[in-house]
Amino acid sequence: MRPLWTGAISFGLVNIPVGLYSATNRRTSIDLDMLRDSDHSRIRYKKVAEADGKEVPLEHIVKGYEYEKGNYVVLTPEDFQRVQIKSNQTVDIREFVSLADIQPQYFDQPYFLAPEKNGAKAYLLLKRALEETGLAGIAKVVIRPPLEHLALLKPLNGILMLETLHFADELRDPGELPKPQAEIGEKELTMALSLVQTMTDKWDPTKYHDEYRECLMKEIEEKVRAGGTLPAPKGQPKAPSGPIIDLVDLLQQSLGKSERVQKATRKPKQVRQRAPQRKAA
Repeated sequence: MRPLWTGAISFGLVNIPVGLYSATNRRTSIDLDMLRDSDHSRIRYKKVAEADGKEVPLEHIVKGYEYEKGNYVVLTPEDFQRVQIKSNQTVDIREFVSLADIQPQYFDQPYFLAPEKNGAKAYLLLKRALEETGLAGIAKVVIRPPLEHLALLKPLNGILMLETLHFADELRDPGELPKPQAEIGEKELTMALSLVQTMTDKWDPTKYHDEYRECLMKEIEEKVRAGGTLPAPKGQPKAPSGPIIDLVDLLQQSLGKSERVQKATRKPKQVRQRAPQRKAA
């Protein structure tokens, strides 16, 4: 694994040399090109002016900000240079906060941090301090210039992980959504709790995978082997529609199904056979 960059964790007067590594594989989508159906020629997109529909050469394209309807201020390369934040390849910790206080919606993209030469001892000291206190470092970092990120530094599975965070003004207010209103009966709640309990298991992320991506890749591979044509797919069953009439009845059915699955997966108990009793003479 190659680092995105090597730099340092900085807090106070302490500098810890580290390398920053991506913690994810970007394989969530399959790259598909748009083609003309008649000859499979790739479709290219042209940049055209809205005023006359004419194609605009790259050297005549500038960037602008619409400060009012139809009026723009044009930004030059010099303007961007004046505000560019230089990447000093430093995870600059500004403060330490309780990790438990950070709501999940703030988390964005995970990265690994590994110690570089002569940085192992200070790296392990910081990791141990965060583990024992339950704190996390809040930092500013430039991963790919010129964008600056808010980030969080926390221990995970023996290493330090850096997660970029959303800024507060990037998050939408859930209070804008209409709040659901409904009367919940005691029986419905009891059944719902029972269903949740029977479906509770230990978190294992390896049980889950992208089934759509796997099926699509399988379809592509089969089509390549078949020379580009496959039989028409069979009709898909329609999903049930209509309002939920009896929530308790549906919960009972779900609960019963869950319990049957659990019983089927349990190992049968060994039944000890009793010795036959001797008859009295």
